[in-house]
Amino acid sequence: MKTLSLKNPRTSVENPSTLGGRTMAIGTYGAYFALTVIYFWFGGMKFTHYEAVGLVPLVSNSPFLGWVYGIFSVDTFSSLLGVLEVSIGVLIAGRVLSPKLSLIGGALSAGLFFTTLSFMFSTPGVIEPSLGFPGISVAPGQFLLKDIGLLVASIFVAGHSLTELESR
Repeated sequence: MKTLSLKNPRTSVENPSTLGGRTMAIGTYGAYFALTVIYFWFGGMKFTHYEAVGLVPLVSNSPFLGWVYGIFSVDTFSSLLGVLEVSIGVLIAGRVLSPKLSLIGGALSAGLFFTTLSFMFSTPGVIEPSLGFPGISVAPGQFLLKDIGLLVASIFVAGHSLTELESR
């Protein structure tokens, strides 16, 4: 039985002379770029009242975060979340300087998407009862479901960065 090895020159990202290697490189660095853009855009939106109000049903029903509105106003919490998200975007983009930065960014990103996925279980309106199982609403259900892919991309970025650090 043949196992896949990243050191195998026919399958390695390190071998840009193959179509598979070039495709893997595009996908790898595309994941860094996509997460960076998402964090800058979503994080920037957190500084608007529109976005702050949109978070209320998700955050207020969360067993993990429901307490924050007892301490912060809706707009203040959203702005703090915006600072966190933009910072994560900067860390992930920091891969061009050091894999340590993107490792931290990927790990924080995974934690954030794990948290947002928990909203699927605590936010009213995720399940669309008229469709039967497994029907989910467009918002918030499908909006939150996409975070599975973003969680996996975050784990990939952290793992790719860690692998680079381990190979040094």
